[in-house]
Amino acid sequence: MPTDSPLLQTTGLTLRRGRKTLLRDLDWSIRPGEHWVIMGPNGCGKTSLLRSLTGFLTPTSGDIELLGNAYGEVDWREVRRGVAVVSAALHAHIPFGEPAIETVISGIYDQLDFWGNATPADERRARMLLRRLGVGDLAHREWSVLSQGERQKVLIARALAARPQVLFLDEPCAGLDPVARADFLESLAQLARQAEGPSLVLVTHHVEEITPGFSHLLLLSGGRCTASGLLRATLTSANVGRAFDRSVTVRRTPAGWRLRLG
Repeated sequence: MPTDSPLLQTTGLTLRRGRKTLLRDLDWSIRPGEHWVIMGPNGCGKTSLLRSLTGFLTPTSGDIELLGNAYGEVDWREVRRGVAVVSAALHAHIPFGEPAIETVISGIYDQLDFWGNATPADERRARMLLRRLGVGDLAHREWSVLSQGERQKVLIARALAARPQVLFLDEPCAGLDPVARADFLESLAQLARQAEGPSLVLVTHHVEEITPGFSHLLLLSGGRCTASGLLRATLTSANVGRAFDRSVTVRRTPAGWRLRLG
């Protein structure tokens, strides 16, 4: 795939289930080096978009191209090995007694509850990724005793173990206390600064969770794109207010983005 080609591109993407339209005519693309935020109110289509891109929901119409492959023309199970998703939905599928290092190694083989034979190289990579995320001391800590924030970092290490080109983070701060959230967001900012890392796509409801390093924003409302483009130009009071159907003020402060009503 040429280096300047989109990693991901949707054209006219529409998804209907019964009488409900979950996505409507979505044109969107991610190019190498871009880090995106997807925002919008509950029910706006964020989760439906992720599930469509990863092949778990079949579009009603429109096209998806992922890593140079067109949806419907290739085995999507193979294509999606090039992307990774970190979501709280994964938590229930991790064995309670599994050490963190084994959870990370399972990402190399794209197999939860991995029972294969890990190589010394697998273990070295897993330890390196845990250290990079600041949780190297958790390598032999069991999943059942990890905090919510520690679990999210382990899952990011697991995702990175497979060397994805795109990493989706689906509301990764949900359930974190304020200190754990601040710590997690610092790790996310560091990840966004790594030149050799994947393109990040952060799904969130909160402008406060947009850390330095994110470059672009996709705003959804009612299954439609209401604004898309460079973050600084798109994350405006008018655009966010239109997406959430409220009068809001969005501003950038030295501490990050802030939103207030009115």
